[in-house]
Amino acid sequence: MANTSRPVRRTALLASAAALLGLVGACGSESSTSTAPRPTQAPRTTTVDPSAATGAATTPAATAAPSNTAGSASASARTDGRCRTGELRAEVGRVDPGAGQRNFPIVLTNTSDRTCTVRGYPGAAFVDASGGQLGPDPVRAPSSPGTVTLAPGKSAWAGLSFSSPQISGARTATPAALLVTPPDEHDPIRVAWTAGEVPVGGDESSVKVTALEPGTGP
Repeated sequence: MANTSRPVRRTALLASAAALLGLVGACGSESSTSTAPRPTQAPRTTTVDPSAATGAATTPAATAAPSNTAGSASASARTDGRCRTGELRAEVGRVDPGAGQRNFPIVLTNTSDRTCTVRGYPGAAFVDASGGQLGPDPVRAPSSPGTVTLAPGKSAWAGLSFSSPQISGARTATPAALLVTPPDEHDPIRVAWTAGEVPVGGDESSVKVTALEPGTGP
């Protein structure tokens, strides 16, 4: 009778070895393909610098440069180009008698360092030493006023005329000064009057003034 115990034992040992190798292989395979969840990371937070939100407004390059506001207001105030009282010198030229008339040029000279303009009739009033007006305001002679441009140092003139009192028989007074007011201004320029008596009332007492024109007189 044949002995069968050794082949059975060998077969059993081979089977056990195969099972052991399978178990090791299974363990190795499981560790290399592990799908265990990773720890959840906390969400990233970003701190925003308040200045960054307004970046362009707070950077030096975006800061507006200061403007010459006062200078612009002063210029805007003088854009009309009109000569102001404080920029003019007034004087009365020599008498030009003729045909029973006495004629004087009232001269306005630009004493400022800018070019300005005058247009129309100057105001004129004879006053005594205390500043009281003598006679009525002069009458404007018919004319066509034009704009006169005065560069620094240049002049414009208007004619002041009245009938000679010795001929007209008008009531007279001797003024201390003539107040000359540039066109569209309120402040007068006081000019000493040295030409004697003027008519202030009665017949033929009107004093006339003409519109300004370039120059210093005829």
